[in-house]
Amino acid sequence: MSAQLLSADLADKPNTMMALADRLVRHDPYAALPSIVDDEPAEILLLGVGAARYACEAAAARMRLAGLGATAEYASVRRSVPPGPDTLVVAVSVGSGLRELCTVLDEYVERSAIIVLAHDPDSPVARYADILVPLMSGPEHSGLSCRGYTHALALLLLLGHRLGAPVEGGGDLTTSLRRAANAVSSLLERTSSWLPEAAKTLESRAGVHLIAPVEHLSSARQAALAIRQGPVLAAHAAESGEWSHTDRYLAAISDYRAVLFAGSHYDERVAEHLLQLHGAFVAVGGDVEGSAMNLRYLGDTDPDVRLLTEPVIGELLAAHWWARRTP
Repeated sequence: MSAQLLSADLADKPNTMMALADRLVRHDPYAALPSIVDDEPAEILLLGVGAARYACEAAAARMRLAGLGATAEYASVRRSVPPGPDTLVVAVSVGSGLRELCTVLDEYVERSAIIVLAHDPDSPVARYADILVPLMSGPEHSGLSCRGYTHALALLLLLGHRLGAPVEGGGDLTTSLRRAANAVSSLLERTSSWLPEAAKTLESRAGVHLIAPVEHLSSARQAALAIRQGPVLAAHAAESGEWSHTDRYLAAISDYRAVLFAGSHYDERVAEHLLQLHGAFVAVGGDVEGSAMNLRYLGDTDPDVRLLTEPVIGELLAAHWWARRTP
């Protein structure tokens, strides 16, 4: 594991996203869905650890907006949605959590239909699958599974669409995936114009905070995870509306630096309170008054593009800080 390997993994991210979009045009990974579930399942249980769970939470929220009974759960949970023929279980393996996933799936195998999303078809978790969906994210030599997270999220959004949830930005998911790949490519190509300045603004002994609306809190969590795993720096995720009631108190006692993923009704309140407490922030995907930098990218008004693009901001920060810490 090294900063150089992470940078190489991220450099290939647009290519693997485009390849996944091409694959989805030719092949529906959920074509066998009608054979394992009758009509609409009463409960959809999405399971994962770490990055996989963040993707599950984002997808479950989208499914609930369409009236589907979807729950994202820690794979380490002892008891959750009861097994049965009306329960569809979706297990996501993104680089870790095999023990937890296999343990919980023992409760559902042969009692509920199970879909498994995994990179390795020979993974132990794959043997539980009624439908096995390959992530097609390729090997990630840095060990951070950044591409795996994005592909898992895209495939979960597609599953929601197959079950009746609309694509938020209109059109279809493959279009959103291609637009997100172009956005990631653009951010990568112009890193010299924003990354050093953003990293300098965000450096603090207290670590970095990533704030996002609940609709894409998964972006903040995935970005924070990459910063913890790579350069091993303190990184924390918070929800925009809740921030003024919880994390605001940390800003009063520390050198608080934040990435604010824009789009919440409460962005202005976060900015006002943070500046009053002498903190600083970088706004991503929107223009927020008081920010040290407003980082925009292609398609940042499309909800699906935002979900699939935003985490790369934190992942690139992780690579930048990791490189600086490496002798």
